[in-house]
Amino acid sequence: MEEIINKVAESGLIQMDLADYKPAKNNIVGIDLADQLWEGLVLREKDFRSFLVENDWSVFEDKYVFVYCSADAIVPTWAYMLVTSKLHGIARLVVVGSQEALEKEIIKGTIQQLGLAPFIDGRIIIKGCADITSPEYAMSLLVQHLQPVVKSIMYGEPCSTVPVYKRK
Repeated sequence: MEEIINKVAESGLIQMDLADYKPAKNNIVGIDLADQLWEGLVLREKDFRSFLVENDWSVFEDKYVFVYCSADAIVPTWAYMLVTSKLHGIARLVVVGSQEALEKEIIKGTIQQLGLAPFIDGRIIIKGCADITSPEYAMSLLVQHLQPVVKSIMYGEPCSTVPVYKRK
């Protein structure tokens, strides 16, 4: 009986799944400033500063935090700045906006930190079924990051790929 040979493994193709780079959902936390609005309408500085002093910020240690307001209210810019200041040195990353915006920033940071040495002259396949927020955004960033050093970039699975880039 002949030995079964994994031709994909021997091909030198480097498979990448962006889902490997996303953080666990339990590390993502939101702070809704609507909870601090007086009568759901306005943020009162004195009450808000009391909240900032009394709140236990340590629960956000090493977390990814998005700060937002779910109410249809005008929240002054300084409120977001004060929360961000309180989280500095505690949270891993703070983004003002939605959870999706935070997840995009996490993926962006992860891709930017990705060392290029293992990919030099490589043939890359970016898996098509990535379980991440805004896969088109993440995959586009990955292409921009890798293209200067790789031979080729493909999208999909080894058995069925779509060519994206090939060095001339």
